[in-house]
Amino acid sequence: MSMIEQKIPTLGESITEVTIGKWHKKNGDFVKADEVICEVESDKASFEVVAQTSGVLHIVAQEGETVPVGAVICKIDPQGSQDHKPANTTTKEAPTSKGPQPSGQVVEMKVQPLGESINEVVLGNWLKEDGAFVQTDEIIAEIESDKATFELPAEASGILRHMAKAGDTLQVGDLICKIEVVEGVPQNQESASAPTPHESSEQGNDYAKGHPSPAAKKILDEKGIPYEQVKGSGPGGRITKEDALKAEKKTDSKPDSKPATPTKQTQEPSPAPTTTGSRHERRQRMSSLRKTIARRLVAVKNETAMLTTFNEVNMQAIMDLRKQYKDKFKEKYGVGLGFMSFFTKACCIALQEWPAVNARIDGDEIVYHDYCDISIAVSTDRGLVVPVIRNAEQMTFDEIEKEIIRLANKAREGKLSIEEMQGGTFTITNGGVFGSMLSTPIINAPQSAILGMHNIVERPIAVNGEVKIAPVMYVALSYDHRIIDGRESVSFLYRVKELLENPERMLIGV
Repeated sequence: MSMIEQKIPTLGESITEVTIGKWHKKNGDFVKADEVICEVESDKASFEVVAQTSGVLHIVAQEGETVPVGAVICKIDPQGSQDHKPANTTTKEAPTSKGPQPSGQVVEMKVQPLGESINEVVLGNWLKEDGAFVQTDEIIAEIESDKATFELPAEASGILRHMAKAGDTLQVGDLICKIEVVEGVPQNQESASAPTPHESSEQGNDYAKGHPSPAAKKILDEKGIPYEQVKGSGPGGRITKEDALKAEKKTDSKPDSKPATPTKQTQEPSPAPTTTGSRHERRQRMSSLRKTIARRLVAVKNETAMLTTFNEVNMQAIMDLRKQYKDKFKEKYGVGLGFMSFFTKACCIALQEWPAVNARIDGDEIVYHDYCDISIAVSTDRGLVVPVIRNAEQMTFDEIEKEIIRLANKAREGKLSIEEMQGGTFTITNGGVFGSMLSTPIINAPQSAILGMHNIVERPIAVNGEVKIAPVMYVALSYDHRIIDGRESVSFLYRVKELLENPERMLIGV
């Protein structure tokens, strides 16, 4: 029986590619049918991939690799059995004299996008020679842009093949090197990683030794310290930024034959102060979800005529209502009575009275919605997601609260489906849970408006000609001025304020 190929299935109309997030099984492992073997990430959600059959796993797509829908990510050999693992360990012991065995897989490493304004980079220095054995995540080269220097980690373990030379200018997407993936580790890897004195003396004349990185060069030039006086601690003796920060200018112990006058000594610039605190930095590849969020937010700012209007809401009536009925509400419905159900209900009523706020632009047409699909912004560890409450205008307070809790839990667990995040006619975001007093939320395209909630603070306000202390929330409505006029936006927000300050209006429909 031939190997079974597992491909990326169709995940939604708008999803054309995914990124391999993490393999839960290693190449050559025995897997069982329906066992989770890896995770893939789209620009909207993460998905678990399960084995289609039992057998020995052969990985095709590596972690971090972006592949189109329909691409093969792995193969499973159904003829393999659980006895494959012990057999595999014996073959790993055998190559002690023969060295690592090639797997036949080749990983191509290309120049990744480093920023919107960075189109090309320069290959600064190879830290591993052509033909050397490298391990996954080991730094093999440095690439320099006009703004910063980046380290290039190996994406697989195997034999390195250079495809570009040090000093070459490469475009984003150009091939830098290839790694011929091998199974096993060379017996002499430790001796190879720690060069002999003879090797180190030969390497002493290479590019790295005594050569500062761009950041270190700038610091040393500012301090006026020659490179020869600094001992590099980086790969191959390279002078790192930390070396430059610690370096101090050496003074000659012998007295000068022509002593300097005190005036000149006082005029000499004092050296730059050295920092003593931690200067640790770390880099992390941006996830597909984060890249999509960034791209869409920039597109909204550039493609819409976005404007924000503000108002304040006296939350005393809602707080009194919640205090009076929250225990009975939870006892009857099994869920707490929160602020979100009041805001969702008030927005649904106002949206039906001002339909332009609930509409969107589609080419040369305006699409009006007779229903209210309310998107609720939820913050997760992976980024901001916006699941949708369908037909919220027909739901009761307890139904809204239960749906919000259900969607929020699925969002934080990374289990939201595409259908649960698609669509939506209006969005509510609550920055107040993080302490935000005021903000201008960005529209969730292709919608035309978004309501921003903020924290509740006791403030002095005028009530019937008297100054009183009341719990006040500032609310903000960002809207697309191409479709929503000032009259509609201000009236909509005032209607929401009116309903929240008098919640009984929502019950009797006035």
